[in-house]
Amino acid sequence: MNAVEQAAMARARELGERVLGTTSPNPPVGAVVLDADGAVAGEGATSPVGGPHAEVHALTQAGERARGGTAVVTLEPCAHTGRTGPCADALLAAGVRRVVVAVPEPTALAVGGAARLRAAGVDVELGADQQAAEDGALAGWLTGVREHRPQVVWKVATTLDGRVAAADSTSRWITGPQARAEVHRLRATCDAVLVGSGTVLADDPQLTVRDAEGRTALRQPLRVVLDRRGRVPATARVHDDAAATHLSRAADPAALLTELFDRGVRRLLLEGGPTLAAAFLAAGLVDEVVLHQAPLLLGDGAPMVGGLGIDTITSALHLTITDVTRLGGDVQIRLRPTRHTGGPTTGGGS
Repeated sequence: MNAVEQAAMARARELGERVLGTTSPNPPVGAVVLDADGAVAGEGATSPVGGPHAEVHALTQAGERARGGTAVVTLEPCAHTGRTGPCADALLAAGVRRVVVAVPEPTALAVGGAARLRAAGVDVELGADQQAAEDGALAGWLTGVREHRPQVVWKVATTLDGRVAAADSTSRWITGPQARAEVHRLRATCDAVLVGSGTVLADDPQLTVRDAEGRTALRQPLRVVLDRRGRVPATARVHDDAAATHLSRAADPAALLTELFDRGVRRLLLEGGPTLAAAFLAAGLVDEVVLHQAPLLLGDGAPMVGGLGIDTITSALHLTITDVTRLGGDVQIRLRPTRHTGGPTTGGGS
């Protein structure tokens, strides 16, 4: 992969990020088509289910300039016919001479695109900047392929001393407006938002995506409430008509994730309180943490996470910081638990 193709791959990853939360259960892929001189001729990202894939959008935009050019794609072009035709065939019809792929197709259903292209004389490079693509927009879909569950992103807002609520249970506006706006952007990238019944009873959140002016977005993630004892009243705001809501009585986090996976959820935002967070962490089912920390001290009140059954420092749950960003007067820290992830690879997108 040369420098021009590397820049195109970075752009393809960005395009995939832009459609996070809109493509499930299909993967959010980005694609860039370079003409024969290496100039950008077209770009695209996966449409919602039933619409064109990223490669088709990019080829349509490129038109005749695609002939003799290069397609740069975050996921290997599919070779099967589902709701749309094979992207490998679309690339061949457009006359591209080279295809650069970040992530080889991991599913038995859609694999074969690279082989089909090579058989037709197209130069194919697999595994270009693969890790960056796997850690980006494709992370949730890949978790589904490998572990048959949604990717779980735990978002939590705390004071400097790790409190999510004061001793009198007040918790509203721990962080400032920029951090709160970032939460809405984060929700928009997810297929579903999860809280427990305790959070609903304490805060009565609406769990919707709103813009900077407070307007409700057109596309809303599924609202999920874990309510094993049927405590959530019919008057709770999660029952309004702003978005769909799913009440679950699943026995544990793993069962809940299976339930949501079967509904097409591939990226789940966990916004529940300390008890629910602890349950997911203890089960090893948190893939990413988005921590918003405000420059406040309470000294008492609800902790950010409940008991994890850890009684010595050597057993502590280790996390790796992947990004630190200032949000007004607050700080956003992104982390990933240090643990093995993996499992059988079956199934795939459609």
